[in-house]
Amino acid sequence: MEELILVFFMNNIIAADLYRYGALSGTKGFLKGMMIPGFRYTFFYRKAAQSSRYSVPGIISRLFLRRYQYKYGFQIPVATKIGEGFYIGHFGTVVINPNVKIGKYCNIAHGITIGQANKGERRGCPIIGDKVWIGTNAVLVGNITIGSNVLIVPNAYVNFDVPDNSIVIGNPAKIIAKENPVENYICYIKE
Repeated sequence: MEELILVFFMNNIIAADLYRYGALSGTKGFLKGMMIPGFRYTFFYRKAAQSSRYSVPGIISRLFLRRYQYKYGFQIPVATKIGEGFYIGHFGTVVINPNVKIGKYCNIAHGITIGQANKGERRGCPIIGDKVWIGTNAVLVGNITIGSNVLIVPNAYVNFDVPDNSIVIGNPAKIIAKENPVENYICYIKE
């Protein structure tokens, strides 16, 4: 019976998301994960993205997603492309444009905005690599590319490309090269 429950509710992407919350897995881990706002929202986001809009699972998932958008302050549209192992650290205002692309094993904190620039040379939305940690109140805006293994400190304003293996700090932000800056920040990766 436990296997049937897991097959119905979980797939590899959701299992990777769940594992990020303290190495949770299995039915007990899933039930515990559903008590965590970040995972609960991510679960319904994934189910809504995987289901046809007008199917029964699609409608139910979108209703729950809408409820949790208001409850937790997350504005992450279903159209947003997010890789496996997504982790939302705290509930609070999170605004992400639907055209943003986020890689695998990324962490976001509360108060962040990842949005679109509407004019100028950086017109468009960010593309974020794998294993990126985005701190509280950080703002990423425009047609920029954030590399992999990047740590963006709280309150940073980023409107330029960031290479792999970097720390981004300040407002205006500056880049500091560092080998594996997300070590001990991005934990519980299911590979």
